[in-house]
Amino acid sequence: MLLQRVMTAVVLLALLLPSMLAATPWPFALVTLLLIAAGGWEWARLNGVAVVAAIGPGVLLAVAGIWAVYAGTVVRIPTSVWWSAVVAWIVVGAVVLRGGPGSWSRWPAVVRLALGLLALWVAWLALATARAVGVNFLLSVLCLVWAADIGAYAAGRAFGRHKLAPSISPGKSWEGVVGGMASVLLLAMLWVLAVDRRWPVDSASLFTQWVESLGWAGLLPLALLLAALSVVGDLFESLVKRAAGVKDSSRLLPGHGGVLDRVDALLPVLPSALALASL
Repeated sequence: MLLQRVMTAVVLLALLLPSMLAATPWPFALVTLLLIAAGGWEWARLNGVAVVAAIGPGVLLAVAGIWAVYAGTVVRIPTSVWWSAVVAWIVVGAVVLRGGPGSWSRWPAVVRLALGLLALWVAWLALATARAVGVNFLLSVLCLVWAADIGAYAAGRAFGRHKLAPSISPGKSWEGVVGGMASVLLLAMLWVLAVDRRWPVDSASLFTQWVESLGWAGLLPLALLLAALSVVGDLFESLVKRAAGVKDSSRLLPGHGGVLDRVDALLPVLPSALALASL
């Protein structure tokens, strides 16, 4: 299992890193679009669509993404789109998580399918837009999610006593959430002081943008909000998988599960980061 995880990670890095560091943002947008299309296939499968028919939603996402790149729409997304995504994730996320896995399966199938595809589409648009802003900006957003996840795992293993959402994800704890948030704040401080101010980066990170516009006092609540939204994204996908009765969204990534298992926390964070960067 460990060897599979390592080999899969190496292959993904070999595809993503060169495209991310390319002179233009479009190679990265197209490579990540393949992953998002695969996520669309997984989402359709989790919500009762047959294996072959589930290819349709994935193809739809791919076509929509290629059109956005060709038309240049990616770099002209109104800020209102990102803020709408923030509100949607907070409201819909609260409703879905409060209802639990049993409630999700009672939602109309077309609504469930549309919500997931829209979330994937907007997240990919945000991902491509963030890369257009700059590699350093994009990495700061991605690393925020990874820091929240690693910090939550470590704190949960060491101190986890109070379950966060036992009916959705029994392994998660409130102590883990606190550990994840602490990791995000530490990352933000180090990124501003040790990366942006000492390295010849191509763009300001999300954290430096906050500090320059709102000060350190402004960075604190915004970083915590994104950390909280990463938890919402993680729990949302866990709820959908539990409702479908599966452990992983698919087996497309050997040793890692499916694409959705790797990007669930990013779905709300990417558009929300762009919304909050506009402050």
